Amino acid sequence: MIATLRFDNLRGDLFGGVTAAVVALPLALAFGVASGAGAMAGLYGAIIVGFFASLFGGTAAQVSGPTGPMTVVMTATVMQYADQPGVAFTVVMLGGLFQIGFGIARIGRFISFVPFSVISGFMSGIGVIIILLQLAPLLGHNVPSGGTVGALMYLPTLLTHIDLHAAIIGGLSLGIMVFCPQKLARIIPQPLISLIVCTLLGVFVLTDVPIIGDIPTGLPTPHMPVFAWDQLPHMISSALMLALLGTIDSLLTSLIADNITKTQHRPNKELIGQGIGNTLSGLLGGIPGAGATMRTVINVRAGGKTPLAGMIHALVLLAVVLGLGSLASHIPHAVLAGILLKVGWDIIDWPFLKIIRRAPKISIFLTASVLFLTVFVDLVMAVGFGVVAASLITLHQMAKLQLEEISTGSGEFGKPHLTQNENDHLAALGSRAFYCYFGGPITFGAARGMAEKLRPGDDTEVLILDMSKVTYLDITTAYALQEIVENAKASGVAVLIIGLSETVAAILDNMGLLKKMAPEHIHFTRLEAFITAKEMLAKID
Repeated sequence: MIATLRFDNLRGDLFGGVTAAVVALPLALAFGVASGAGAMAGLYGAIIVGFFASLFGGTAAQVSGPTGPMTVVMTATVMQYADQPGVAFTVVMLGGLFQIGFGIARIGRFISFVPFSVISGFMSGIGVIIILLQLAPLLGHNVPSGGTVGALMYLPTLLTHIDLHAAIIGGLSLGIMVFCPQKLARIIPQPLISLIVCTLLGVFVLTDVPIIGDIPTGLPTPHMPVFAWDQLPHMISSALMLALLGTIDSLLTSLIADNITKTQHRPNKELIGQGIGNTLSGLLGGIPGAGATMRTVINVRAGGKTPLAGMIHALVLLAVVLGLGSLASHIPHAVLAGILLKVGWDIIDWPFLKIIRRAPKISIFLTASVLFLTVFVDLVMAVGFGVVAASLITLHQMAKLQLEEISTGSGEFGKPHLTQNENDHLAALGSRAFYCYFGGPITFGAARGMAEKLRPGDDTEVLILDMSKVTYLDITTAYALQEIVENAKASGVAVLIIGLSETVAAILDNMGLLKKMAPEHIHFTRLEAFITAKEMLAKID
């Protein structure tokens, strides 16, 4: 399960890992502070998740660590268990264990089934949350309680009581992130420039701004699992949210890594690696993480190609923690807020929002709904609503297409899918035979419409069901089909079935439907069925 470590790209992996660590340092500090768990918790998360996700994961060039979406969930968890920090880190451990379970259950491939509009709305909502929550520290205030609603209600107070020095530092930090020349950014990443320049400004010039304060150095202290049994459902809900969000975040980054490295990641192995990293991060007091797109891209551009780069990135951060942790205590909160405002802005799906007027109305509805629920209600509800709504919309569209593939009626006007000989035999049966052709698979969404479509006329004496193109039939449709057959027989109408595949025949047999039909009423070819129908009508005459 451990990654196959290669040393044939040692120079590239070394440069990639060190460069990614330089970018990760200010972001880890910022995410740690923003989460409420502290700057060192952000660094521990970057070290532990970064190292073990690379060691056990399934995406060679991916660099993992705290990300904006994961931090938003962690912030809510820390606030919920403010008086029980051990419980908050237990939630992180549970989230990691859920991810390991996802990988073992091999559900990684299903993440690609989450609709783009849901992911777009969710990620944009995460970006909006980060921006709203970081406005207060940018202007010299503490993050207000009450989440995004509290942040919006606090805006009038915030805007009328601005700490000018904090605003200058925060504005400069944000300005560097936005306007730093690309030539310089290729040498020194914007977050590091912002961190160094604005911290020096706060230490030597504007010395009265709020700073991180004393932080511990050295190795982390283990946090043994702590369970608040009366709040276990909430703990599991938060852990599942972390696991699902970390899964989506990581595997989307894996797809980006595949695209730029021309490789193929292993999604289930990646989930196990991420899960191990997050479980150990919670155990050692770190915040959760996931595959980080910006750090991964920077790693690859600097030459990193193997898991060794992600591990080197973590070891560089560990060296910083062991030797330079005391220097981080002087970093102003406004510096980190400026960095995070740019992160939040970049998370918003601007490319989709630019074309939203031309997008289908259903996509607009899904994106807007998920964005609103993410920002103002609940992350779990937002994802759940988006997936369920998208599934129902897709089911409705599929049902319409499936019903369009069902053609019914007598053979008087001919059927394009039949040969001339078959059409002649069907036409000879006249209106006394009701022919139904299923043009493909049928799912439960089409069951009701199918029943309405299969209503023979009063003069029908033989019902012919042509299922030669049906490759799949679910249990709901099978029940509907059974009801159609039983109603027909109760009305004195004989039923013939054509072309059952082994799969469909097994389902109908298990339902007991085939046992109720005479063997001569089940045919392999249309011509046999039409001849049998002719003979049956002749006997009636």
